[in-house]
Amino acid sequence: MHLGLLACDEVAERFRHVAGGYQEMFERLLSPHIPGLRVTRFDVQALDLPADARTCDGWITTGSRASVYDDDREWIGAAQAFVRKAADSDRPFVGICFGHQLLARTLGAEVKRAPGGWGVGVLPMRVLRKEDWMTPARTTVHLQYMHADQVMEPPVGSTVLGEAPHCRVAMFQFGPRLLGIEAHPEFPAAYARALVEDRRARIGEQIAEDALARVDEPVDSDVVGSWIARFFAAH
Repeated sequence: MHLGLLACDEVAERFRHVAGGYQEMFERLLSPHIPGLRVTRFDVQALDLPADARTCDGWITTGSRASVYDDDREWIGAAQAFVRKAADSDRPFVGICFGHQLLARTLGAEVKRAPGGWGVGVLPMRVLRKEDWMTPARTTVHLQYMHADQVMEPPVGSTVLGEAPHCRVAMFQFGPRLLGIEAHPEFPAAYARALVEDRRARIGEQIAEDALARVDEPVDSDVVGSWIARFFAAH
């Protein structure tokens, strides 16, 4: 399977020794579940986007330090235009964190600063609806989170598959081929810890301390990696 990685940001150079870049993180997440996986990275901020959404077998979009509602950034508009192409194609699309928010906003949903503050560290997501590709089945999964913005309401016509205590729309599906996940199943604990420490002032001292106390708790990244792989394989 050939996946296109829409890189809407990149790991800062000072942190690359922890777990590599986003491509390496996603390859580690998905390769155990997708034999022969090949990933091609596209630098979205540099407007490096394919003309045809059928260039790859499926698409996955990274997180970003940017906000999807920052319309002054040309690359965000270009990213939304590509999401529309993907939505109109026969290729599956998975958005992670910023990619989740990008998908939701492209489909008409509101994304803004989370009223409860940052969602950070290991947090639970309760599964509201199980789809066939969500194997092995779980009623709750624990994942790393790192976001200041969130989807306020699901896009009209979509199905909310999971909710977190701090985030009502933690996972949603639109039609058969579009999936958004707010959490970061690709983040290892060491990288999540480095980000929390680095962003402590922006996150807020109390939220950061609470997140650091949980950051090494067990997560279900392998389970969610399997879900994403099955989602791609189903289409």
